[in-house]
Amino acid sequence: MNNAAAPQDALVIFTPSGKRGRVPVGTPVLQAARTLGVDLDSVCGGRGICSKCQVEPQTGSFPKHGVTVGTDALSPVNEVEARYDRIRGLAPGRRLGCQAKIMADAVIDVPPESQLHKQVIRKSATERAMVMDPAVRLHLVTVPEPTLDDPTGDFQRLSDALQEQWQISGLHADLEVLSTIQPVLRKGAWQVTAAIWDDGREPPRLLALWPGFREAAPLGMAVDLGSTTIAGHLVDLTDGRVLASSGLMNPQIRFGEDLMSRVSYSMLNEGGAEEMTAAVRDGLGRLSGALAEEAGVAREDIFEAVIVCNPVMHHLMLGLDPVELGQAPFAPATTDAMTLRASELGLGLHPAARTYVLPIIAGHVGADAAAVVLSEQPQQSEDLLLCVDVGTNAEIILGDRSRVLACSSPTGPAFEGAQISSGQRAAPGAIERVRIDPATKAPRFRVIGVEAWSDEPGFAEAVAAVGGVSGICGSGIIEAIAEMRIAGLVDPGGLIGSAEQTGAALIEPQGRTHAYLLHDGSAAGGPVIRVTQGDVRAIQLAKSALYAGARLLMDEFGAERVDRISLAGAFGAHISPLHALVLGMIPDCPPEKVVAVGNAAGTGARIALCSRAARREIEGAVRDITRVETAIAPRFQEHFVAANGIPNSADPFPALAAVVSLPDVSFNAESGRRRRR
Repeated sequence: MNNAAAPQDALVIFTPSGKRGRVPVGTPVLQAARTLGVDLDSVCGGRGICSKCQVEPQTGSFPKHGVTVGTDALSPVNEVEARYDRIRGLAPGRRLGCQAKIMADAVIDVPPESQLHKQVIRKSATERAMVMDPAVRLHLVTVPEPTLDDPTGDFQRLSDALQEQWQISGLHADLEVLSTIQPVLRKGAWQVTAAIWDDGREPPRLLALWPGFREAAPLGMAVDLGSTTIAGHLVDLTDGRVLASSGLMNPQIRFGEDLMSRVSYSMLNEGGAEEMTAAVRDGLGRLSGALAEEAGVAREDIFEAVIVCNPVMHHLMLGLDPVELGQAPFAPATTDAMTLRASELGLGLHPAARTYVLPIIAGHVGADAAAVVLSEQPQQSEDLLLCVDVGTNAEIILGDRSRVLACSSPTGPAFEGAQISSGQRAAPGAIERVRIDPATKAPRFRVIGVEAWSDEPGFAEAVAAVGGVSGICGSGIIEAIAEMRIAGLVDPGGLIGSAEQTGAALIEPQGRTHAYLLHDGSAAGGPVIRVTQGDVRAIQLAKSALYAGARLLMDEFGAERVDRISLAGAFGAHISPLHALVLGMIPDCPPEKVVAVGNAAGTGARIALCSRAARREIEGAVRDITRVETAIAPRFQEHFVAANGIPNSADPFPALAAVVSLPDVSFNAESGRRRRR
């Protein structure tokens, strides 16, 4: 079969989905997106009226994709686009996908608002009792009026009153706050409410002043800044209650799905780091606005933010060059915790608000991993606890009361649904749960936004209400492949058997490989969703990196087994522990000892927001954590190769074998014969 592209075809790559393919020169972007199964919205039939199909063409060198894109990759702006821009306005760099045509190799970003199935950022707050010792508190204080005999400055008399009535000494104030003191004191008849920030180390600082008694509580924002998503929680700093939770896609994703792609972008493009810094700060500002709107409060009522993130995000958020993180010895600019003015990061909070950034553990193990330690407390565990924060870049922590180890592992975006033939991010209509009958080999599934399973009454009507079955997300593809292994459709090497070998009529040939038909929506104009051999390989690579990182920590610890496993992260919270074990994503462990703990990094950020003591605790704890660098570890490749097996070709899984019997099958692609050992 000749797969060579015709010379007049152009390669088009869509981000953030990562879907790519060749289309004839002159193909409209919207048509190319539909051909390749890219999630690009349109409701006007391609007439340039609705603007739902807006895209952002990219230019420059993209080593990850093997292309260099010029400014002529798309056709010039036509009259339809120009008219729309005149009347309604297009953001700089935006094009209408229904009008712009692909003229040469192109990289095209589909912004979140143009995606038909908007992502559900599933990073809601986990219920947790907080020990309240916040850095920001309100104090009602009575200030003596000045007299001719004692014309001391108003700020000095306010400071003295706070010292006498609240034992707050050494008060400082920014110029913007200082300018409000005199009118507020007089309006309040010399009784005022002061918002004081005091972290116990720096001099206390006056953040705001109101006349009389202020009942409204001071608010704080806890942020988990991930490479793919940014999630935040708005917290009442008097009792720790979460008032709002929100999230959005990290705007940096258009510069690369994984962290090293973004480091490469910084290295290869002059001003690239500054671009990414501006993008992520814009995202943080939009997040604070969304949280305030959801809670029905003003952004100026937010007086502190706590941010956790991986080292690359840390450097780019702070405006630090990330280049050294991309090459040995992976030295960060700083590992210390930092306190900054929120305005320096463009958060859009109260003008005097402060931001606390947790310490990072090492060049590839960040403040998000430190937050997981703060949340899960492995250093206090009596048994051996493995914490896995599953994401595009996985943070892995292993420890007990004797010591704690940490590493990161580059799992890539496959767990997020990227690089999967029918993959998409978690959104209504995406398949998230899969079961396959071992006898009939028939599938049943659940989609996000619908409670019923696909074989239950009312499913068709319910799924139509969310726009139909649209694709498969990360948890869905993991369960699908694990279920295929349980049902004997995939062998331990990850090879999908033929229909004849497996006895499954839903197995279809695809060239020299096979695919399993999970859902055929073509009769209703919907997608055909298959699990292909390429999908299995992509998940094998991702899960092998995750497992190899965990196994390296176990080697360093001198342990053959772990006692408990915590699956953390937005994605980790939706993984079935049993299917994670069948797939071999994590080391063998009794399934009942594998627990999804939600967004532990976000929980750690909330703990630090509510407690000054917790900040001191984690700053001390990270100094005692042993860092293991996977990039240079001699045994990483050995563990990685073994982990390509499902569940593993070298390590036994006795705890899993006690609850699940995996078929002993082996499929030979050359002969088409089925062998049993």
